[in-house]
Amino acid sequence: MKPELLQSHSYHKRLGGPKNAFRYSIDYVLSEPENVAPLPALLSRNRFNLAAIHDRDHGGAVGSGEGAAWARRVLADHGMTELQDMRMLLVAQPRVLGFLFNPVSFWLVVDQTDALRAVIAEVNNTYGQRHSYLCAHPDLRPIRPQDTLTAQKVFYVSPFQDVTGRYDFRFDYQQGHFGVRIDFRDGNRGLLATLAGARRPLRSIDILWSVVKRPFGSLRVLALIYYQAMILRLKGARMRPLPPPPEPDVTR
Repeated sequence: MKPELLQSHSYHKRLGGPKNAFRYSIDYVLSEPENVAPLPALLSRNRFNLAAIHDRDHGGAVGSGEGAAWARRVLADHGMTELQDMRMLLVAQPRVLGFLFNPVSFWLVVDQTDALRAVIAEVNNTYGQRHSYLCAHPDLRPIRPQDTLTAQKVFYVSPFQDVTGRYDFRFDYQQGHFGVRIDFRDGNRGLLATLAGARRPLRSIDILWSVVKRPFGSLRVLALIYYQAMILRLKGARMRPLPPPPEPDVTR
């Protein structure tokens, strides 16, 4: 498939403790890294451009990823061999002028009918650590928008939350639209996070216009993260110390 633009909005709402909520626009790219379809002139794969998607940025350790090959190995390691030969799509922010920070990106496993069968959510924190959550039904049936997939939280993301509780994931993958809802719960505290946007063919003019509207790409996202952290500190939120990352690097 040719790359698609996801003109998305992200919404975060803190539940319990100091109240905080915010919404911002963000552009993601939906691509098929193993496909050699022509790319827009301003988007490259594994080389520098105004926007670029690199295998080393996804799939495995930070900075030394293996791309889709890693994602297929994850499926095999978790006994999902019937999914190994299905299409592997990536939803992520691209590098912009070489810079990248993806709080979360998603590997989508889709079958021959374009039904979503599994998702690997790659989560990065601002401390240079990464952990991935493998989401699928026990019987590997298609994931529908109304389905909820649960994972125990094992990775330090926010300094204002303990590494306890659970995530409830919902994925809405369909023609012309992609959306994710992540509901984190830890007793009477938690966080609601959503990402949703329309899908359409990606053009160089879209990349250029995105950079004009939101200069520096994901650097802006990182700045917003630190800005919201400052607000929470001013509201009295307590910070937790950074624990070592979990082993293994993927949980289901």
